[in-house]
Amino acid sequence: MRITNNMLINNVLLNVSNNLNRTQKYQSQLATGKKITMPSDDPIVASKALKLRTDVAEIMQYRRNADDATSWMEITEATLAQIGEVIHRFREISAQAANGTNTPDDIDKIRTEAEELKTQLIHLANTTYAGRYIFSGYKTDKPLLDENGNFNINITNDEKINFEIGIGDDINVNVPGSDLFHGGDPAAAGDESRLIKTISDVIQAMEDGDHEQISSLLGSIDTEVENLLRVRAGLGARMNRVDLSSNRLDDDFVNFTRLMSLNEDVDMAEAIMNLSNEMSVYQASLATSAKVIQQSLVDYLR
Repeated sequence: MRITNNMLINNVLLNVSNNLNRTQKYQSQLATGKKITMPSDDPIVASKALKLRTDVAEIMQYRRNADDATSWMEITEATLAQIGEVIHRFREISAQAANGTNTPDDIDKIRTEAEELKTQLIHLANTTYAGRYIFSGYKTDKPLLDENGNFNINITNDEKINFEIGIGDDINVNVPGSDLFHGGDPAAAGDESRLIKTISDVIQAMEDGDHEQISSLLGSIDTEVENLLRVRAGLGARMNRVDLSSNRLDDDFVNFTRLMSLNEDVDMAEAIMNLSNEMSVYQASLATSAKVIQQSLVDYLR
């Protein structure tokens, strides 16, 4: 086959273009730090990258869910601790009021503090987190109790708010108000909270000056304390579980990020060596091509 000048020139241009493309490939890798810039560069790497990026995105979302769950439960735990302090203080002054040696003036002072503690309990029952009432079950836009200590809403222990903190791993973050303030029994709107009723009965006995009645109600206060401790223990167990899940998610994030880096990120030293080699090949091809196609019509007329 006769090799024409045009064929020779086209082949030279094609080879020089290929060498330049390989040079540009390694320049792009050094500029971006990635092995590929489009899926067609390496479909296998691109497929793995898509899967690993999806996994990392899911882990990050689960971490955000776990952080939100932790914040919700920390607010709940702090509120339960305050409720415990109020109830313990109420029991102390109730035991003091049960002493038959108190004067009417002493009982009046104790009753005044008891009423303030009752008001504080009602306020704590309506604690919010990020604008949501934490003890109101599913109805987080409505306060649990009214100013008299009666339920504003219908609520049961089944109204649990679940956060997904892992694949198939749900955790309920809330404490239904019926469990804490009504001894676990369902409550309807208008019902008086069992805890608040116990407080109110003691205050009424103080007002009546009936220290024997106050003494008999101390057992009911102890029952509420035990119920509070049960609720706090359950919440504490769930908080520990979220902490364990958060630690696992942190480990998964590190592992999957490392795998993603190994799959996508370029070896800089290798890329620099490849670029240097391709640059040498490109420069050599340019020099060789200039010698191959330098003849012109004038050269043949000499």
